[in-house]
Amino acid sequence: MKIYYNAKLKEKARQLRNNSTKAEIRLWQHLRGKKVMGYDFHRQKPIGNYIADFFCPKLNLAIEVDGYTHSFEEVVKKDHKKQGYLEDLGLTVMRFKDEEVFYDIDSVLNGIKQYIIGHTPRSPLCRGEEHTPNPSY
Repeated sequence: MKIYYNAKLKEKARQLRNNSTKAEIRLWQHLRGKKVMGYDFHRQKPIGNYIADFFCPKLNLAIEVDGYTHSFEEVVKKDHKKQGYLEDLGLTVMRFKDEEVFYDIDSVLNGIKQYIIGHTPRSPLCRGEEHTPNPSY
């Protein structure tokens, strides 16, 4: 699967990184530096004509953090269109509300880890044993 990088969105992505929401900053503190089971996440990643809040290419996973504006009808329509586009590319989109990131970050991180566990190929050397990339999470 080819993820199309849109160079025209490079500056917009940079602006979004420099003006991240508090919830995005909080989640990024936990995702950056391969802190979640050794996976590399990118912030404000241009994909096609959209910018994903967070993206892990090895997992084909986009993560969106939704603030209060995401309850407005016109924003909901845009989110639905964006999510459909990303899913058509073969990506999985996980959405979390600001409140979840602020008040229940452990559940957010556990949700991401459960996705990783469910989508990580098992090593053929395990011979049926349960395998996780880094069981010390």
